Formats: sequence, C-alpha cells, structure tokens
Amino acid sequence: MAELGKKYCVYCLAEVSSLRFRCTECADIELCPDCFSAGAEIGPHRRWHGYQLVDGGRFTLWGAEAEGGWSSREEQLLLDAIEQFGFGNWEDMATHVGASRTPQEVMEHYVSMYIHGNLGKACIPDTIPNRVTDHTCPSGGPLSPSLTTPLPPLDISVAEQQQLGYMPLRDDYEIEYDQDAETLISGLSVNYDDDDVEIELKRAHVDMYVRKLKERQRRKNIARDYNLVPAFLGKDKKDKEKAPKRKITKEEKELRLKLRPLYQFMSCKEFEDFFENMHKERILRAKIRELQRYRRNGITKMEESAEYEAARHKREKRKENKNIASSKRGKEDGKEGEFAAIENLPGFEILSDREKVLCSSLNLTPARYVTVKTIIIKDHLQKRQGIPSKSRLPSYLDKVLKKRILNFLTESGWISRDAS
Repeated sequence: MAELGKKYCVYCLAEVSSLRFRCTECADIELCPDCFSAGAEIGPHRRWHGYQLVDGGRFTLWGAEAEGGWSSREEQLLLDAIEQFGFGNWEDMATHVGASRTPQEVMEHYVSMYIHGNLGKACIPDTIPNRVTDHTCPSGGPLSPSLTTPLPPLDISVAEQQQLGYMPLRDDYEIEYDQDAETLISGLSVNYDDDDVEIELKRAHVDMYVRKLKERQRRKNIARDYNLVPAFLGKDKKDKEKAPKRKITKEEKELRLKLRPLYQFMSCKEFEDFFENMHKERILRAKIRELQRYRRNGITKMEESAEYEAARHKREKRKENKNIASSKRGKEDGKEGEFAAIENLPGFEILSDREKVLCSSLNLTPARYVTVKTIIIKDHLQKRQGIPSKSRLPSYLDKVLKKRILNFLTESGWISRDAS
C-alpha cells in the first residue's frame, strides 16, 4: 500500500511520484531530479553512489505541454518499435506501444516530436554531408532519362544498313556484343516446386544477363557519342574537311591514340576538352621555359626579347658559317683540322697544344675552359692557405667534364693530387 501512495524527496521533500532516483547502496534514499543533479548528500548517502531510475509511469518526456500526454514508458516502446519495424509501419508500431494509441497518433507524435521537433532539428541536418554523387552520366542516376530513353536510329542509307547488319527500327545489329548472352535465360522456367537454391541460381542467371545487356548498351552509347559508325563508313573525313580546325601535329595524333582507352570513361565533349587543355598546357610550359631563358640572360622586358632573339639568330648563323668554313679549311690543312671547331673561337691562341686537344675532345670552348681552370686553381690556392672557400662552378660543367679537367690539371702540375 505504501508503494501506491505518494513519494517525496528525502532532501527537499518535493513529490517524486512520477520520477525519482533511488540509491542502490543506501536504504530509503530517494531524490528528485533537481537534487540528484545538484549532487545532494544526506546522512550516509554520497553523490558517487550507484543509483536506479524509478519511473512511476506518469513522467512525460516532452513536458506537460506536449500533445497526447505520452508517458516515458510509451516513448521507450515507440523508439523500440521504430527500430524493430522501421519507419512507416505505423500499425505494427501502435500495437507494440499499446492499445491506447492508434496508428495515426503514433505517426503524428513521432513526426512532430522526433523529426520536426527540437530533437530532429538538432540531429538531422538540412543538407546531408558526404552524399555520394552519381558521376556516370551528366544528368543524374541510373534511372535518369539520358539512360532510359532509347537512342534515335542511325541516319545511314539502306546499303550501309546492310553492310553493318543494322536494323533501324530496333536499333540493333544482327551480330551484337556478346552474341550468346541470351543463352543464360533462354532455358529458364519458373516452377512452383523449386527449392531456395534453384530460385537463387535462376536469379543469378537473370542478373548476369542484365549486366551483359547494360554492357551492350554502354558500348552502343560510346559508339554513338564518338561517331564511330560514320568513321567506319568514311563519312567523318568529309565532316573534318567542312569544319576547319587547328592543324594536328604528329605527336598529338600519337597521343590521341594512346588516350583512346579513356573513351569508355569520358564523353566525347569531355575528352575533347581534356585533350585541348593538354595542348594548352604544353604551350604554357614552352612559354615558361622561354621566359626562364630570357631571365637567365638578363632580359626583364618583353621589348628586349625581340632584339635578343635577332642577335641570337645572327650569332648562331655566324657560328654555323664559321664551323662550315673551319671544317673545309681543316680538311685542306690536314693535321690542323682536328682544331677546326675551336680555332676561330676567342681564347684559342692562349691555349697550349695539350689544352687545345682537351677542349676539342670535350667539345668545350676555350673561353669556358679558361673560366673553369681559373676557378679550380683559385679554390686550390685558397685551400692551401687555409682560407675557406665555396666553389661556384658554372652550370654547364657536369661531373664528367669536371673530373676530366681536374685530372688534366693534376697531370700538368697546376694543382696537387691531394686537392683533386
């Protein structure tokens, strides 16, 4: 009888008949939610003791102002039902909650409190992040009109239809891709005495056949998008002549052939944009290399580049003429011909015979050789005097040339062997 009467908090003496917290370690200690939250202690009871939630069945989760007066027990049964039966099965959920609730009440309460209420607003975002997007076609998913609408028949003559074995009213060919795909389902039949294994096996055959049909249609779409049929019939050459574009180089043609496997992943327009962007990238890279060459030669304005290019062209032309004349003179002079490539260059007259042979074998101009020789000898003298130095060899001097020149200077006595 005492359990059916009213209950009071032992700390603040407030009525806790609807909801109270009972200590599992102390006898007769029951607190209201406010005192329990504040950590009230009385007698031997301490705030860290274990507790048990006691619901009298009259506690409302959403407060007294909520419509319908749903108790906490009904709320718990409703959440269990939505997890067990799924959203939309309101009749089964109402039966699980209790006979006092109709399917309409269950639906309205769940939608208003858990979806459109404060709890739903806090848990369900307006826009769902990380939503997977279907990129297989530009207009949507697998049921979009671009995939379900049949393609128009090919605009070809009757003779060309016969040549291809094409049936325009069906948009099919006499010999399709995977011609024997229909054998997967041609012998299937539905029998009422089939067991589960036989039914699943027949479903697997149907699924395999559907996938083959999708692959067949995908190949038709690719052929239609890239105009492979007109290309096979030779009609694309006339279209290319009518629409003049920039001249395609041999390298670009070879690159296009290498990129043909991308046809199955990209539409024709996407592939053409991709290829055109690659062409623009090559142009930009060549322009960047040209500007870097101008900067290395001290040119900072585009107005100076034209004068520089004209002077460079003259120097190369003059150098080419000198090389031709030197080669002719070298053939006439016999032995002197071995220095024909460098004998007219500045600094040739100050070199010894051995140095001339070295420059000729290394294809190195006398001026560059003298510069490298001066830097190496200067670094060697500073090291012998104990002066720290950092060698700044020119960029055109690689490891092989440096090693050859060091060995020559060591053998000639310009530097000691420990330095090399």
